[in-house]
Amino acid sequence: MNNHAAPAGGDNRDYLDKALDSVQKKIPGKAGDRFRDPNSAQKNRAMNEKITDFMRKQFQKMTGKKVPSKVSN
Repeated sequence: MNNHAAPAGGDNRDYLDKALDSVQKKIPGKAGDRFRDPNSAQKNRAMNEKITDFMRKQFQKMTGKKVPSKVSN
């Protein structure tokens, strides 16, 4: 599992994390409200990190290759 420590003032999310955030913010109605709520940002980021870690592991399991570093850290 990736444990990311954010640099001071930096954003260490990779393209996969940012893509998931973007998709979640576009969910309409009440279902998407929790992703747009700034008070839930840290909780959502932790959940998203678990989701993207799972996606990376599944990709590696299915292909035998790591997710390209261009896309994932």
